[in-house]
Amino acid sequence: MKPGPVLDRSSEHQVLKFRPRTSAHPPRRDVLAPGHAANDLSQFESARGEPDDYRHRMVANAAAAAFAAVLVAAGIWLAIKIADLRSTQDCVLMGRRDCAHLSTPKS
Repeated sequence: MKPGPVLDRSSEHQVLKFRPRTSAHPPRRDVLAPGHAANDLSQFESARGEPDDYRHRMVANAAAAAFAAVLVAAGIWLAIKIADLRSTQDCVLMGRRDCAHLSTPKS
């Protein structure tokens, strides 16, 4: 009976060199888009006779600008609120009193 292979503990940690795989058949440009060239953008062009819908485009731009403004305003408000909460938490953790900002109604 043959003894099994002796495992050398020093060879347990080895650095292996990996070679990048190379494709046997790289994709060709003409196969990517059958019937069209890879840089053919004619399918996205508008017809010469179609009028440009300027009003619709401006309404869409205004809606996008308003949405972006709302996102920026919400981000600024959130940053201010987080900064206030952090300063209040720091005050409480230092053991101070009267950390909360209370507003009193004027009489």
